[in-house]
Amino acid sequence: MRFITEFRSSKLASGLLSQIRLRSRIPARLMEFCGGHTVAIFKHGIRQMLPSTLEMVSGPGCPVCVTANADIDRAIALSQIPGVIITTFGDMLKIPGSRSSLQESKASGADVRMVYSTMDAVKIASENTDKSIVFLGIGFETTAPTVAASVIQAKERGIDNYYVLSLNKLCPPVIRAILDSGEVRLNGLVCPGHVSAIIGSYPWEVIAREYRIPCVISGFEPVDILQCVSMLVDQIEQGEAKVEIAYRRGVRPEGNPEAIRLMEKVFEPAPARWRGMGELPASGLKLRKEYRQFDAELAFDIATEPAQEPVGCICGEILRGTKVPRDCPLFAGICTPEHPVGPCMVSSEGSCSAHYLYGGNLAG
Repeated sequence: MRFITEFRSSKLASGLLSQIRLRSRIPARLMEFCGGHTVAIFKHGIRQMLPSTLEMVSGPGCPVCVTANADIDRAIALSQIPGVIITTFGDMLKIPGSRSSLQESKASGADVRMVYSTMDAVKIASENTDKSIVFLGIGFETTAPTVAASVIQAKERGIDNYYVLSLNKLCPPVIRAILDSGEVRLNGLVCPGHVSAIIGSYPWEVIAREYRIPCVISGFEPVDILQCVSMLVDQIEQGEAKVEIAYRRGVRPEGNPEAIRLMEKVFEPAPARWRGMGELPASGLKLRKEYRQFDAELAFDIATEPAQEPVGCICGEILRGTKVPRDCPLFAGICTPEHPVGPCMVSSEGSCSAHYLYGGNLAG
């Protein structure tokens, strides 16, 4: 299949659904990790179509949502330092920190600019040599190579006013943390397609092997996701636990070696704070010694008050898969996409936003 319409074919989707309904006999709970999958699942009504034997829960796959309030507070504090220009992707502007957001900081006079690529941030640095430009490195393995590339370019061009606040995170460690917590029983993982396009399928093998959980990497169209669920059901019914790729047009087992090389050249694993999960070892990325001159953590004195969570917000539990948006007392009342309280309602890939826009009367 080469065209997008084929991946939305009702005929193919109906065939896959028939196979799933026919084969699925063992009750199973599947977690989709990626926020893009969460949105697609809700948008296309996939949960409603699955047999009662299958339950789907959302995981911590929204990169903006998992950014801890303490880190958002640090970004806001950076924006208030005279001479600093903050550059970031769009959703980060609206995410509330403990006391305000970057959007509010911008409205108060801070120079906060939305960019579409890390190279835009480097360009701003080259055009504003009397300022310090900080790029907020948010995201998973998908975006880390582009951040690394920007650092390498800044170094090669002799741009010495470009900095990165590295809040990038790694996916396999947080999946392990969720499974180790024992809070959620899972029988299968819909592994992230974009992340796996970078890291490949090999990093998921440890999950399948050590936790005996089937893992299938999925694309983002309805036929992709149903194919992934069908492959998970087959493994579950046959008592298998292995890694398979249902997204072969986007993912190779070895991933993208050049992107991995870039990421590993500039970054090394480090502890990272996750919303709702606290600090997890080796789940983040920090700049290697050779690139520390670009590290905003080292270049600026970032002072913040202790972080606070919004009263009543359960984004942390939703991100761990222990609760669903409708469990939140604020959902669809105080907290809506127009007036969001927590990040899961702000981000376009957030569970609460997807549930609000497409969830209908689903309880989960």
